[in-house]
Formats: sequence, structure tokens, C-alpha cells
Amino acid sequence: MKCISHLLLSLLISGTVLHTYAQEQPYTPSDDIIQSRKEFADNGFGIFIHWGIYSMFGQGEWYLNYGIDAKEYAKAAKGFYPADFNASEWVRAIKDSGAKYICFTSRHHDGFSMWHTKESDFNIVDATPFKRDIIKELADECHNQGIKLHLYYSHIDWTRPDYPSGRTGLETGRDTTLRNWPGYYDFMNKQLTELLTQYGEIGAIWFDGWWDHDSDSIPFDWQLRPQYDLIHRLQPKCLVGNNHHQTPFEGEDIQIFERDVPGENTAGYSGQAISRLPLETCQTMNGMWGYKVADQNYKDSRTLIHYLIKTAGMGANLLLNIGPQPNGELPETALARLKDIGQWMRTYGETIYGTSAGDFQAQPWGTTTRKGNRLFVHILDPDVTSVHLPLTCKVKKNVDYISRKPLTIHRKDNGYELQIPPRDTTAIDFVVELITN
Repeated sequence: MKCISHLLLSLLISGTVLHTYAQEQPYTPSDDIIQSRKEFADNGFGIFIHWGIYSMFGQGEWYLNYGIDAKEYAKAAKGFYPADFNASEWVRAIKDSGAKYICFTSRHHDGFSMWHTKESDFNIVDATPFKRDIIKELADECHNQGIKLHLYYSHIDWTRPDYPSGRTGLETGRDTTLRNWPGYYDFMNKQLTELLTQYGEIGAIWFDGWWDHDSDSIPFDWQLRPQYDLIHRLQPKCLVGNNHHQTPFEGEDIQIFERDVPGENTAGYSGQAISRLPLETCQTMNGMWGYKVADQNYKDSRTLIHYLIKTAGMGANLLLNIGPQPNGELPETALARLKDIGQWMRTYGETIYGTSAGDFQAQPWGTTTRKGNRLFVHILDPDVTSVHLPLTCKVKKNVDYISRKPLTIHRKDNGYELQIPPRDTTAIDFVVELITN
């Protein structure tokens, strides 16, 4: 027993404890969490914000990982002064887009904290001449304008020597032999406690980085469950999500899919089974998450709205990302996309908010969303003149969503054939509303 105890202690210090805790006590969500899950699923649409001192380099949020010395990188904080940051303008533009929540990167893999944390001097107030708590200003505005704030938090830190290094951040110049998992775990939990006790109501904590150790020969124990329990104790209504690309672990409240709608895996991150938890797809407006000056390859508004519709058709929320500029402004192109999405949502938001997945898989012509006995048929292909609806339910009524005029429909091939009238082929979407039994 003595030898075994020494072995376990050694594994604990080195950060290679077997991953067992997450499979222990089943998680029973409270009534508060059940209600929060429902509200989250009903939201349909949120905006992701990746912002930190990495924006100063204009090379994306992973810049430090690419052979950059961490001490040299940290010097950038002394020049970080986002003079044009205006939380009120951010939140107003995002809310006007129809988004119901914002997920903001409180701390990314570079270890820089965007709030005035007492646990590290490497933060927006102590390390920069800006001296303003970004999360406080953003939280206050979200509360004032009635939009939820979620906080991204990285399990990885490429600058702290106590973080037990995994696959990434190995060339930052830090001493990777000084790993101290108990100390690092305590640091994270103290930071999470700050975020959940000093900034009002937080809708969710959105973790990232579990995959940093997913290729270890000995599975790494992130001790997720007690961390999740801490969050639920501090804020009983706060949801927990983790972008680990796995089926959900005990204690999690939402399932995240990166760069793919549930059921697809074009990006290679989303091959996991779809759970019964509320679902969320995160996707970028352009190519990167953080600001990259050369990445102006923004998806057009039509493409983004179609992606929102397809995501809703799978019963998931879309978390659409923006990487703010180092001066604190949202890029002009991103603002233009938000405006276009908002215009569409003011007309068709009812077909997204509070809906569940459609009655059948997406079709080449489009997809469907459901709200009670109302089935919304989103026809995204501007050239089709009729569509086959493989429905098992009975259609009692159908109308053009905008004009409220009935369309021609008849039973055919284990479903219905719906005739599509002549329409503006430049329109983003043509919606038909069916009343079913």
C-alpha cells in the first residue's frame, strides 16, 4: 500500500492521474438547471467573442503556440490599450442581430485574463495601461440590455509553468518540468469563483482545452466533476459546457459541436453521438476565431443565415464568432453581417426561437423547424418549384409564412408534395408554415 500511495502521489503531481472521477456519481440537474437548459435551447442564436492581447499581433488566438517566447509575448500587454472599446455599442449591435446571448473569452490558452483577477498579474487591469475590467463592463451592459452573458474559460495555459503540458504550447520557452496540477487546479477554481461571484448572473461557463491531453498514453484526469459542481453551487442556474469533442460527461448541461451542425463532421471535430442535452454549434464568420488581419474571407450574409437555419433544423443553437480588433472595435464587415442577420430575424425569428428540430433530416432544398403543432418549412434553394416532405403526421393547413396565402399540397410517396409558387429568387429564404395534427 505504501508503494501504491507513493505512485499515486507521483502521478498526481505530474498531472497524469487516470480519468475516473467523471464516470462516478450520476449528475441530477436541479430544477433551476432544467429551466436554464430550456431557456438556452429556446434562445437559438448567440455571438461568440474571441478577444485578448493576441489581437495585437493580428495572427489569431493561437499565435503564441507557433514558436513564440511567452515572456516576449507577454510584453504586448504593456501596449494593449483598446481605446475604442465600448461595451454598450457591442451589446447593442449584437442584440439587434437577434442574438440572445454573448459568449466571451475570459481567458484563452495564452493565460491572459480579461478581468481584474487576484490570482494572476497577467490581466487586463494589472498588466496593461488600459486599466479597465472588460468583463465587468460587458457584464454590466449585458444585464442592462437584457442579454445573457456566457464565459469561455480555457483549461490550458501556455504561460504558467504549473500547467501540466499536453500537446500544445510546447515551444513558448517556459519550463514545462515544473508541472503542479493541484496548484494549477486550485488557481483555475479560484478564478472561476471570481467570475461567478463578482459579475452578476452568468448564463454558462464554456470550457475548452480538454483535447490537449487526449493523446496521452495514460488518460489525464482534469477533475471536471468537482469543478462542475463548484460552478453549480456558486450559481445554481449557470450551465456548464465543454468543447471536448466527446459525448457529454457527467455534470455537463449542453453539448457543443465545433464548426459543424450536429450530425455532420466536415471539420473533423464533431463525430460524437448527439445527446439529449441542449445543443450548440460554434462557427466563425470568417476563418479564424481571434482577429487575423489577413483573414477577410467573411462568409456572406446569405450563407450565415442559411447556416443559422440549418443549425436550428437540427435542434441546435448557433454560436457565431467575431474576433474584435486590437483597438476594441468589432470589424466593420462583422457589424454589417450582424445587421443583415438582425433584419432577417425580425421577420423570421419566430421560426428559430423556441423551436425544436424539424420532423426529418435536412433536404437538398432546405430544412424544417417545429414549434408545437406548427412546422416551418425553410426552402433555401431558390430554383425549386416543388418539394417532397417525408412527413408521417397529417397536414391540416399550410400557408406562405409572409402573405398567409395557402399553397397547393397533396399526399405523395409516404408524405406530401408541396408546390412552391413563383417568388423572388434573390430572397434568402422562403418559409411555409404547416399546421399538423
